[in-house]
Amino acid sequence: MAAVTDRLIVDAHHHIWDLTARPQPWISGEDLAPLNRSFGVGDLAPEAAVAGVSATVVVQTVCVPEETPELLALADGSDLIAGVVGWTDLTAPDVADALAALRGQPGGDRLVGIRHQVQEELDPGWLLRPDVQRGLIAVAEAGLAYDLIVKPHQLPAATLAAARLVGLTFVLDHLGKPPVADATLEPWAANVRKLAALPNTVCKLSGLVTEAAPGRGRPEDLAPYADVVLEAFGPHRLLFGSDWPVCTLRADYFEVVRIAEHLVEGLSPGEKDAVFRRNALRVYRLQPPGRFTTGE
Repeated sequence: MAAVTDRLIVDAHHHIWDLTARPQPWISGEDLAPLNRSFGVGDLAPEAAVAGVSATVVVQTVCVPEETPELLALADGSDLIAGVVGWTDLTAPDVADALAALRGQPGGDRLVGIRHQVQEELDPGWLLRPDVQRGLIAVAEAGLAYDLIVKPHQLPAATLAAARLVGLTFVLDHLGKPPVADATLEPWAANVRKLAALPNTVCKLSGLVTEAAPGRGRPEDLAPYADVVLEAFGPHRLLFGSDWPVCTLRADYFEVVRIAEHLVEGLSPGEKDAVFRRNALRVYRLQPPGRFTTGE
């Protein structure tokens, strides 16, 4: 099977977990049963090679302090993982010290961002809490990005947070989880446009296939949502992400890359290169293998 594209690709969003190290509490129910096993770099690497992906960003999955050092150590010994979006307690008074400690870990130079499972917070304004805002300021001062994993009703608070913290780059994961399964756009689309109006925000073209109802993850089903973010953010503020292995609930790795290619087929070659490579390099300040920086 040939690679989807001859373009150099950075996958800006995937996960890895080892169930022998710790459980993944979010994996519950029959629908998620296929994910209830360990997924490692050895599983990802051959899939990525077939799809033409040679550098990735691994993203945290659980809000515990032990996971991020493990991901950093994994990246330190990997030729594939160029960056880690980890977790730290943003509400702690010593966030800056915690970030510095992570930077001092093996692989700490690959820490590129922080994320918290805001989608699980009951308070829709969690990002606006004073203690959280203080933590986000520390993330900005550390030169890191902040990944937003939010549901549509949490987008207004995310927009206010980004407007207050203009020195921090906010990376919207999975388009803000649009209601693909319901085949509706509003009010998600209007709220995404408000977030995108802020220059310190970018968006990952990721996670769409898993938001779709079974059998409705075709490019034509997903295009209305991709079109909204393409128009709102523009091709120079969109980053491709696979969301592997979660994506395997609907499609394999190669198919996810192919679908993303289809969703941006109207872009110029340079714009496609931005979505699939250059934007991730810039936003996360990645330093992957030298051949990825050619043509900059």
